[in-house]
Amino acid sequence: MKIFFAGTPEIAVPSLERLASVYEICGVLTNPDRPKGRKGKIEPTPVKAKALELGLDVFQPEKLGEDFIDQIKNLSPDILVTFAYGKIFRKNFLDVFTKEALNIHPSLLPLYRGAAPIPAAILAGDKKTGITVQRMALEMDSGDILKQVEIPLEGTETTETLSTFVSEKSSEIIVEVIQNIIEGNYSPVPQDESTATYCSMIDKKDGLINWSESAEVIERMIRGYNPWPHAYTYNKDKLLVITESILYKDDIPDKFASCKNGEVAFINKKAGVVVKTGEGFLALKKLKPQSKKEMDYKSFINGVRDFEGTVLGE
Repeated sequence: MKIFFAGTPEIAVPSLERLASVYEICGVLTNPDRPKGRKGKIEPTPVKAKALELGLDVFQPEKLGEDFIDQIKNLSPDILVTFAYGKIFRKNFLDVFTKEALNIHPSLLPLYRGAAPIPAAILAGDKKTGITVQRMALEMDSGDILKQVEIPLEGTETTETLSTFVSEKSSEIIVEVIQNIIEGNYSPVPQDESTATYCSMIDKKDGLINWSESAEVIERMIRGYNPWPHAYTYNKDKLLVITESILYKDDIPDKFASCKNGEVAFINKKAGVVVKTGEGFLALKKLKPQSKKEMDYKSFINGVRDFEGTVLGE
């Protein structure tokens, strides 16, 4: 059984590695190398780096044209497995694979079709999410479902921690699905189009905190946009990134009821920097001032003067 793998970011690496330990990987498709960081150094994608480490052939075309498709045909692949590759496949490419073309999607499809399902579930405050292995279709994330696994959410996950869990769990699931295909023991289930929802790519500006939102919404932003683009605000004219917070549920003295949205009401020695929001109070626990490293709220407070009464975002 020959597997052709397509993926780009770190979340796809464990699936490639696990598949390579069980099946023949006849090729790996990933995005072209791009400049990264302030210095613009050209770096391979995480999937490419792992593929080269495993001694696999790597393909990085800018476009999936006919010449590339002919190359893949010559490999005689049976199954395509894709996980966060980042481009849409056309019918002429999917037709190359004689058994199945599969996609790993980190949501309970048909919920959160699209590019950012993990942060979408956190931002929505969902109690569960999941992993779906689906048959690839021409319409985005709309293919029949071969396997689906639920993941309960505790309300403390960040996109980073949830992605790590999903990454490892997906590698187990995809091997199981392929084994079922080999044995002919699978029954694809069509998705219910009437319940489909969509999520779009995240933009850096999405992380800007609107302090008129509720504490609950802002707390989800801080988790959902970690590690990128991070939730952020401004302390006067300086960027201030918030990397961890909790809802402040203790009694609030009456004198703070008139605080403005975004105003630093007081410092609680156990909870953090307590900020008034459009609904409720939020305790900031970890912060990253402009041009500085992330620090806990105690270290941050030691470095600023008269922070209480400051209105963030103004």
